[in-house]
Amino acid sequence: MYKVDINCDMGESFGTYRLGADVEILPYVTSVNIACGFHAGDPSVMKRTVSAALAHGAAIGAHPGLPDLAGFGRRNLDITPGEAYDMVVYQVGALFGFVKAAGGNMQHVKPHGALYNMAAANRTLSDAIAHAVYDVNPELILYGLSGSELVRAGQEVGLRIAHEVFADRTYQADGSLTSRREANALITDTEQAVQQVIRMVEAGVVRSVQGYDIAIQADTVCIHGDGAHALVFAQSLWQQLGETDIVVQSVTQRQA
Repeated sequence: MYKVDINCDMGESFGTYRLGADVEILPYVTSVNIACGFHAGDPSVMKRTVSAALAHGAAIGAHPGLPDLAGFGRRNLDITPGEAYDMVVYQVGALFGFVKAAGGNMQHVKPHGALYNMAAANRTLSDAIAHAVYDVNPELILYGLSGSELVRAGQEVGLRIAHEVFADRTYQADGSLTSRREANALITDTEQAVQQVIRMVEAGVVRSVQGYDIAIQADTVCIHGDGAHALVFAQSLWQQLGETDIVVQSVTQRQA
């Protein structure tokens, strides 16, 4: 029997700006990654998102990013490992406060955007992030791109890790995600994205844009809540995974 976690980035609204269909998508995910105020989100949004996640029984994770609201944390910044460590501790600690105040527990940490992609390839940076998570709470699970430097760093520091795959992104031959600057970075066809997820979970492979299969481990699959058809996709993925007898449950439940 195959099992997989479905995670979604949430809490990315800010002030009067609203982004994502968080409440609508919550019934179709098992874990959420909540923005911590650097790339998106603010204290009130963090509080509301934590409360909504707890009400739906979704496992909660911190989603620390680069301090770049204007670029939504998707632009590379030339940060030092020490700065990365400080940013992650600061943001994880902020969300932890809201989770604790609401009577919940934090399950995981998943870096956001450019910080995530930089850490996937840069071992020095990934070591700093892994140590930051471990020092805040060694029981936290570190989410990272499947097979990346980030998951290897997490394992070596002593964290539980989850290899993450993406439903609506295309892959390069080296296992990296296609840059969002490229026209073929996103998969917009719902059925194509669902079938990519099923194949990654069941067969452990994904077809690269170069046209051949690469090995991949799918502990958790990321969907996005801010696309034009985000809710329809979330519903379709949830339904079709059930129809193929793939059990959807949080990483904590899977690793219990």
